[in-house]
Amino acid sequence: MTRLPGWLRRRHSLSELHELKGVLRSHGLSTVCEEARCPNKAECFSKPTATFMILGDSCTRDCGFCSVKSAPPLPPDKDEPRRVAEAASKMGLKYVVVTSVTRDDLPDGGAGQFAETIREIKKHLPEAGVEVLTPDFGGSKDALSRVLSAEPHVFNHNVETVPRLYATVRPQADYNRSIGLLRRLKELSPETNTKSGLMLGLGESFEEVLEVFKDLRGAGCDLLTVGQYLRPTKKNLPVVEYIEPEIFKALREQALGMGFRSVASGPLVRSSMNAEEMYTGNVSV
Repeated sequence: MTRLPGWLRRRHSLSELHELKGVLRSHGLSTVCEEARCPNKAECFSKPTATFMILGDSCTRDCGFCSVKSAPPLPPDKDEPRRVAEAASKMGLKYVVVTSVTRDDLPDGGAGQFAETIREIKKHLPEAGVEVLTPDFGGSKDALSRVLSAEPHVFNHNVETVPRLYATVRPQADYNRSIGLLRRLKELSPETNTKSGLMLGLGESFEEVLEVFKDLRGAGCDLLTVGQYLRPTKKNLPVVEYIEPEIFKALREQALGMGFRSVASGPLVRSSMNAEEMYTGNVSV
């Protein structure tokens, strides 16, 4: 499917992007907003909000949906946590989201860099909320504990799609490992808000999506995002179906009925979009 339906068309104002891009480039930083070609980039950058991407811009995995390049990564930059915190402070952020590429090459999967980045943000912005969106760390309990030791306000790990499609969409990942990671997070730190998200339009059924919701709630997941998959480049998986907005609304009602504390479900919803509103319970999508 190539033609976007009307509800997915969005105008981008380039003038809104330049100031925030200047701050990011001056600190030598990347954002997942840019690397993953997010359709909400202009809106978020104009607030301003951004999701900082640490540990480089090369991923050790090659997921079918993702436009981040797959290549041997560079060693972690020890100064990166400080630069992220200084950029967030200069931007005047009240809520900071930090994500990363997957680093299967590192013994801790990059958990130490996440922890140090959280600590630096809290040092520079003690009143700000901090959310992390992490890879699965190979299911390592030690890696989870290391990130949790820095006390993020929200710990996000996306399952992305239904189990049946993992071999195509996330061939180097494992659905049960991701669900197990979220469950272990709650066991290690019951007070930490946990979050996950899915993309629709890759060939899943409504019933399969509801089963994932049940698995996530069974793992103690508090916050949920559901959005439409959009093909970032011709090298990525094609869109199988554009999901009608009414379906997203129905899924939100189903999820809220299962006990999720906050749910954002809509065609243009992304896991880090309106992250602060989700944390405070003020999201309306």
